[in-house]
Amino acid sequence: MKLSTSSNFAKPDDAFRTIVEAHRGLQDSASHALDTALVLILANHIGDLDVLNEAIALAKTRLADA
Repeated sequence: MKLSTSSNFAKPDDAFRTIVEAHRGLQDSASHALDTALVLILANHIGDLDVLNEAIALAKTRLADA
């Protein structure tokens, strides 16, 4: 499996809004814990270490560009 970087959502703005809303009202520590849990759940769903490594590398590159 190759990492997909194009949107797979019919309504990407709705997906973004869903994630933002999930964080609404949370303290920073709870927000970070939610992100961590979500990453681990989705990484397990993907179930492909090569894709996970590619996603981590891409995320690090985007952080460095910010």
